[in-house]
Amino acid sequence: MEGYWGTLIAAFALMLVLEGLLPFLSPRSWRTAFRRFIELTDGQIRFIGLTSMIAGLLLLLLIS
Repeated sequence: MEGYWGTLIAAFALMLVLEGLLPFLSPRSWRTAFRRFIELTDGQIRFIGLTSMIAGLLLLLLIS
């Protein structure tokens, strides 16, 4: 069980690093993208979330 938690924390840490790259490297572009994202409908946001989850699951299947 300990290895599982270590892997989960490492994955979360990597996600935080990747999420922080765009605001750090190009805050203006990040702000513009965020403004556009806010204007999306709930259905569009749900579709993006579903697509992200499916892509993540497919990547997990490829590496396991």
